[in-house]
Amino acid sequence: MARGDGMLSHDLMPGEKGPQDACGVFGVWAPGEEVAKLTYYGLYALQHRGQESAGIATSDGNRISVYKDMGLVSQVFDETTLNTLLGHIAIGHCRYSTTGASHWANAQPTLGATAAGTVALAHNGNLTNSAELYEMILARQGRPRAGEIAQGNTSDTALVTALLNGTDGRSLEETALELLPKLRGAFSFVFMDEGTLYAARDTYGVRPLVLGRLNRGWVVASEGSALATVGASFIREIKPGEFIAIDENGIRSQMFGEPTPAGCVFEYVYLARPDASINGRSVYESRVEMGRQLARENGVEADIVIPVPESGTPAAVGYAEQSGIPFAHGFVKNSYVGRTFIQPSQTLRQLGIKLKLNALESVIRGKRVVVVDDSIVRGNTQRAIVRMLREVGAKEVHVKISSPPVQWPCFYGIDFASRAELIANGAKVEEICASIGADSLAYISEDGMIGATQQPREKLCTACFTGKYPIELPAADRLGKNLLESSTDGSNGCDPGPDSDFETLLTPTDKKEAV
Repeated sequence: MARGDGMLSHDLMPGEKGPQDACGVFGVWAPGEEVAKLTYYGLYALQHRGQESAGIATSDGNRISVYKDMGLVSQVFDETTLNTLLGHIAIGHCRYSTTGASHWANAQPTLGATAAGTVALAHNGNLTNSAELYEMILARQGRPRAGEIAQGNTSDTALVTALLNGTDGRSLEETALELLPKLRGAFSFVFMDEGTLYAARDTYGVRPLVLGRLNRGWVVASEGSALATVGASFIREIKPGEFIAIDENGIRSQMFGEPTPAGCVFEYVYLARPDASINGRSVYESRVEMGRQLARENGVEADIVIPVPESGTPAAVGYAEQSGIPFAHGFVKNSYVGRTFIQPSQTLRQLGIKLKLNALESVIRGKRVVVVDDSIVRGNTQRAIVRMLREVGAKEVHVKISSPPVQWPCFYGIDFASRAELIANGAKVEEICASIGADSLAYISEDGMIGATQQPREKLCTACFTGKYPIELPAADRLGKNLLESSTDGSNGCDPGPDSDFETLLTPTDKKEAV
């Protein structure tokens, strides 16, 4: 079973952690197609959204099977495994944990009982009222029955799965439409029972979710790139506050809440793939325009513009276009380092082992360099970047960032560092510049970033930059990634009582579940 910590696009070595991606979800209803393999390729296209674990659930109309494990999509699944996942409906998930620890029990899709059968659920986002949802389960029956919060799962996804249990005589669709308005926070759900594929998006539309058409079926996915990968044509985005169901009768759609759009601006900055389109705006073009605006606002005399690959590349292209400074590739990226399970010793760390990037001396030596990246969180990555450029002879290093300073945590599906760890919280720009060792440092303005997205300010969530949270947050002791892990000691307002075995309802024994 694969274990380890994922490395993202601009991680340089283990422990240097940038903004961690939201999860990726995928669903397909397609009789006569190999839906498990379609889901595998769809998740492959969404791998950038989560690298900790992956899973697929399928249904043949009578039985739902789930296979999940820790690791990348390519590490979790092989031909033999996919051939055992039969049926005409499938959902899939690639995870980065934002509620619940990163271990097998919290991998998705989750599996649970309903009044009429079984439900499998995959979730992108983060709920802010997990404590309230857990209390709803307790109020309903005193404590969860064995298996209701399956396999010791301590994620918000498991709570939703348990609450979809419903009551006798009610369909999963009826139960979902009653439950969805009670959820707070960001969610894009793809779920299924034995015969129907479902999807739902929170009323704020914080995380993306799109609908596509196959020749013989339908696809729902976090991003359009996954549709293109499996040969599906883009139909439309699923609306904020919309619930859809897909079965042999086609698509049913209804609204479960009033839309109040507040899409995550960081999807445009970093999270989504460059080939994605969100609310009609190309993510790539948004990032290029952020680079152009960065150059308008923060020009400097230099010889070359280089990106931190891959996340800084579109903005670096825009900066070079606007400034007239030549664009160059200043780093060689090792494309085969997706994950590493071998932690370097302190001696190797001191030697400056570089697993992911190496600077190109022939390009850099003697040059005044503008280096463009998407964001600064703790500053570790940029400090290492500047050091590498100095080591190969850069004359000057000017760091340009295509987003404003990250000063606030996200509670809607991105796992930034804690506020105390955010370098921009408490340090001025010139102090951050000195800390990372650059000759100059500049961020794009908030107005410049928002303008590049071509979205109305009031329809974007900018909480990580401004501290203005569009979805009301509960008290601090009822928030946090490990809220439910700590519930067994009665903390965080989630006291399940002295007899609860929330974390050990079932002991995980196998990668595959079936009901």
